[in-house]
Amino acid sequence: MNDTFTTYESKGTTSGSANIPQLGYRPRAPYQLDLEVFTVADLRRRGSKEKVRTTHRYEFHTLVCVTNGVCTQMVDFRSISCAAGSLLVLRPGQAHNYGHDENWDGWNVLFRPEFVLPVSTTPSDLKFAVDLERLPEHITLSGNDLGTVTDAIEQMREDTQIDAPRDDLHALLHHQLHALLTRLSILQGRQRTHEPVISPALQRFKRFQQLVEERFARWHQVADYASQLGYTEKSLARAVEAAMGMTAKAFIAARINLEAKRLLVHTDLSVATIAEKLGFGEATNFSKFFKREAGCTPAEFRQRQRASL
Repeated sequence: MNDTFTTYESKGTTSGSANIPQLGYRPRAPYQLDLEVFTVADLRRRGSKEKVRTTHRYEFHTLVCVTNGVCTQMVDFRSISCAAGSLLVLRPGQAHNYGHDENWDGWNVLFRPEFVLPVSTTPSDLKFAVDLERLPEHITLSGNDLGTVTDAIEQMREDTQIDAPRDDLHALLHHQLHALLTRLSILQGRQRTHEPVISPALQRFKRFQQLVEERFARWHQVADYASQLGYTEKSLARAVEAAMGMTAKAFIAARINLEAKRLLVHTDLSVATIAEKLGFGEATNFSKFFKREAGCTPAEFRQRQRASL
């Protein structure tokens, strides 16, 4: 994809093949920074409409801030209507599509996951780290807030062009990104400076969430996760309920179902192969699971979604 996105490297193939196209952050020389800022108009100029409209999974974080016009973007099979002031917070692993609308523009801010950590990672400084998981996927900015955010993004774009030592530029951009993410967190009312950074229950949930992300294709039972983490099933259930308002079993099922949807729509893998990749011994068991979770069979879901693309 280097002919389309100078900072991306395609690690998969095109839509309708064996894998969802996956993009890693691999800047080409001479660009060597861990953050890049460019407009949607820049993106269109870099490549064909077909490539820009292709659904991808990113290995990096992306902020998409709409500055004018309206559009409908897709994030993990959910359409999100956007207008000036809409800001999407896209996380690694999510399937994203900019949509077919062309009469809109905005900013893209790309950065590696590790770039959000503080420059100094001593224990006393960790309290300044921004928890991106606490930011909602879709933020609506208006008036002065939108102006302040876009000014910050434009300044970051200008500063990526400064002729200065790379370490100095990284430090500058790191602090600017931290300030931007913190501002977004404050605007959402999620920055609670008087509460503990993370409660014991939330710690349990986050460890569970990370393990589910690593093992969902192999482990389908809550007991497996509880045993690996050293928790009782009851304590794990309470932690997940407090954090997400659902059972631990439902959380695991939702993650499996999401991956199934991604593979059904963005690959040509057979239902049997998808079932095997997701840890189901029999395709019939996978089909029953999917119908229970999605309300239709895998084949029906694939057909409906592809017809709407």
